Amino acid sequence: MSPEFLGLSRVEFITVGAAGPPDRQEFYLQAQQGDLLVSLSIEEEHVAALSMGLYELLDQLGGVEEEREPLDMGLREPLEPLFRVGSVGLGYNEAEDAIVIIARALVDEGQAVPEVHLWCSRAQGYALAEHAIREVMENRPRCPLCDEPLEPGTRHDCIRGDGQRWLFRADEPYPG
Repeated sequence: MSPEFLGLSRVEFITVGAAGPPDRQEFYLQAQQGDLLVSLSIEEEHVAALSMGLYELLDQLGGVEEEREPLDMGLREPLEPLFRVGSVGLGYNEAEDAIVIIARALVDEGQAVPEVHLWCSRAQGYALAEHAIREVMENRPRCPLCDEPLEPGTRHDCIRGDGQRWLFRADEPYPG
């Protein structure tokens, strides 16, 4: 059972990533403070929204003032999620100059909603936004002609074909 509330102030490490076989990959949001490693199972759409939200928040704050050095963004073991994320929010504490990522669990109606708050620096937020969008894009098949992402089970009208014909679907092998 996960705690109802967990807050990690000024995490030393924060990342998102995908693990598992390509057809069944699961995304994780992970942060560490001291010896405490927190892993949360998160949807790919939440990862993309988190990235966009961080970019927008950092833009409103005037960007990142600290020097951005490369950070270790790989997932760490063990991958044992506290819960599956149902919603993600962002906030900012001006006095601390810190970004907070708020992850709420996906629960049945009427149950208490466990919540995790992860506080990070602007530089960590920027690195997370950059890494998150790369993770999302790397985990989608791409059209070999136009390099646009393909969504499984949907029609792809390739711009290289003037959108006049359906080339193939993402879940079908490329006919070439």
